[in-house]
Amino acid sequence: MRRFLSLALSLILLAGCAPVQSAGGPQVSALPPAQSQPETPAPQKPDPEPETEPEPVVARLMVAGDIMSHMPLTNDCYVKEKGVYDYSHVLREAAEQLETADFAVANLETTLAGGPEYSGYPRFNSPDELAYDIKDAGFDLLCTTNNHCLDKGIDGLNRTLDVLDEAGLPHLGTYRSREEREENNGIYVADVGGISVAFLAYTYGLNGHRLPKDRPYAANVFNTDYYTSVSDPDYEALEADMAAVRALNTDLIAVIAHWGWEYHTKQNGSQEELARFWVEKGADLVLGGHPHVLQPCDTIVAADENGRERQGFVIYSLGNFISNQNFSDDRRRDLATKTTVILDLELTKDAEGNTSLTDVRYTPYYMVHRNGKPVGERRYLVNVNQAIADYEAGESSIIDQNAYKQLQLARELCHEILGEEGDRASR
Repeated sequence: MRRFLSLALSLILLAGCAPVQSAGGPQVSALPPAQSQPETPAPQKPDPEPETEPEPVVARLMVAGDIMSHMPLTNDCYVKEKGVYDYSHVLREAAEQLETADFAVANLETTLAGGPEYSGYPRFNSPDELAYDIKDAGFDLLCTTNNHCLDKGIDGLNRTLDVLDEAGLPHLGTYRSREEREENNGIYVADVGGISVAFLAYTYGLNGHRLPKDRPYAANVFNTDYYTSVSDPDYEALEADMAAVRALNTDLIAVIAHWGWEYHTKQNGSQEELARFWVEKGADLVLGGHPHVLQPCDTIVAADENGRERQGFVIYSLGNFISNQNFSDDRRRDLATKTTVILDLELTKDAEGNTSLTDVRYTPYYMVHRNGKPVGERRYLVNVNQAIADYEAGESSIIDQNAYKQLQLARELCHEILGEEGDRASR
């Protein structure tokens, strides 16, 4: 806000005594003569303060990949003495970074359909405690539309949202009622450190499941043939959603996309086509998941509907966040599915109100498997650079020589796919 300082000046009147003339006699004074006083100078008007420009708003949006709880991970989080599940040891190091975020987002790729019969792949169902521990770790929004959201049917989808509500975790992409989907067109608007970001979320399919005929709104899918060949994007529906999100006039628009080929560390043509479409229609950020491995990031330059050039940032896949995928017969795939990042996006809103992505960084993480250790000590998501430094300093109780070698390979893989210059530790 521009501030102006106004100063009211007062006039100070000095009254003097005039001599009185006596008729026919000497000149006399009616009062004793007053001593002459120096003239008081008028107060000087201070120079006006310079107008100050509004400070830019700078915020940090952090994004993580797929949260999955395969049964070895679920079992490691069981606290037998209390009869509860606790994921806090798995998430501890990630939580330290998420504390510095203004807003954090991830993809919940499991259902919370109720126990005690929990399950992993191919039909996920995880303990309710996972939601609370994700919240405690620092996440502010979860995408819930993905190929596993109907693993336990429509009842499992609905209960998942109920549990997230109870945990105080906002969600996006699946809906319990038509009214819930139609409210704000299924869009979630977040306050990211003073910058408004509108989020939309979609999945390519539902693992062959079909939405109930009376509940087509239950999950956002972008393919018309989502239960068969999953190859025909519904651009008309997507365009309507993008028109609705543009009408909100938020500072930025982000699309969370569940897409791509599993275990491929390079995006495919369909991902590139959809990303360009979303950027053309107004998306500033396209945040991908599903392949379970990292895929590259890029800046897309496109023309909007008025022919004006605009650009958007895309990361095609953030890989797994927490999971327990294990490929003993394929070292490259085994490494890639355990390697992930927390993406750290710096958003800046300038004095004129223009908002842009001004910096992109990432922190590598790795899911350490310690088979043979006691329950509660078998699975850890570790900050790769910090874990390497701790091991080299002889200060790690988690990393052994074999894990140390895997961490070095994980860091190399992140640099290969995302570029070394983006690694926070290299700044």
